[in-house]
Amino acid sequence: MELIQGNEACARGALAAGLKFFGGYPISPSSEIAEILSSRLPRAGGVFVQMEDEMASLGSVIGASLGGLRAMTATSGPGFTLMQEHLGYASLAEIPCVVIDVMRVGPSTGVPTAPSQGDVMQARWGSHGDRAALALAPASVAEVYDLTVQAFNIADRLRAPVVVMFDEVIGHMREGVELVPPRPEDIWRRPDPVGPPGSGHRAYAPNEEGVAQMPRFGDGYRFHVTGLFHDERGYPSTNAELVRQTLERLERKLAPVPFWLPPEKYRLGDASFVFVAYGAVSRVAREAVDRLREEGVAAGLYRPRVLWPVADAQLREDLAGAETVVVAELNRGQWVDVVARALPRSIRIVSHGKSGGEPVTTDELLAAAADLQPRSVKSS
Repeated sequence: MELIQGNEACARGALAAGLKFFGGYPISPSSEIAEILSSRLPRAGGVFVQMEDEMASLGSVIGASLGGLRAMTATSGPGFTLMQEHLGYASLAEIPCVVIDVMRVGPSTGVPTAPSQGDVMQARWGSHGDRAALALAPASVAEVYDLTVQAFNIADRLRAPVVVMFDEVIGHMREGVELVPPRPEDIWRRPDPVGPPGSGHRAYAPNEEGVAQMPRFGDGYRFHVTGLFHDERGYPSTNAELVRQTLERLERKLAPVPFWLPPEKYRLGDASFVFVAYGAVSRVAREAVDRLREEGVAAGLYRPRVLWPVADAQLREDLAGAETVVVAELNRGQWVDVVARALPRSIRIVSHGKSGGEPVTTDELLAAAADLQPRSVKSS
């Protein structure tokens, strides 16, 4: 058992997952990740480079990944904005990498040391076009470690960029945790090319999971990488049908992720009044659920570990028994739109958003519950 910070757990999770390259630029409240890796990554046989800005940071990560290395960067809101073009490129070119976003109050420079969850929609729609996106949301120091490991696994297996997003509270809080390193058999690898060099291998020919089987630079294969829509050889194409099929395939290959990392459903079985929350807010919501239960209210918590993609049918099934759903977030209401889209209109959906840099409190959620007058637990 150790007492460690969330950002340190992230750095150590990356090392446990086999991180070999970090390209980054310091920015609060994520800087501890870069600071720790600057000393530990070289000792683990990896390379740490402080780049001139966030755009160059993710560019270097993409290059390292094309060379076969597990690669990562870490940033916060303004830097995450600057990375959006490269995130779109990595999505279409199917280049695995991990981006850590420790969220703070924005827009612009905002409040660099205050917590927020304002980047949720940016993770989905920040890069232009119909881009499929992957974003994970840990809610504890231990889960930061575990989901960082899983982010590398998912990135490699699906050949896609993965964002791990947690708010400043989770990044800077310290908890007593026992970090369990993954076993070698728990580390997923990116698909290997079928056939030797010179055998007519097509770098973007998908496997059974819809994932391109690209080789690493230097392995002897000749292939083309571009941010343009391309055929299976990687050569640019403007064929409308090919573009449509590619977009569908890129979305389809990400669809299993919410089932690999299912949501936490706390006291949800008989709940008619449900909080939906993620990150630090979910910890407060859990306490609110317990206190409401003591008052006879059938309360529960639904906490997504995967913010993108969303399994609408799963969300609808999990919350089918709810009468009132309160989506509590450290923003002015972002994931609430996801919930509203997935659930039937018969369920009352309420946004409890908070901005300004102060955490949501248990008393605030209890007050919101009292205002909504939830029904009591039904007698057995």
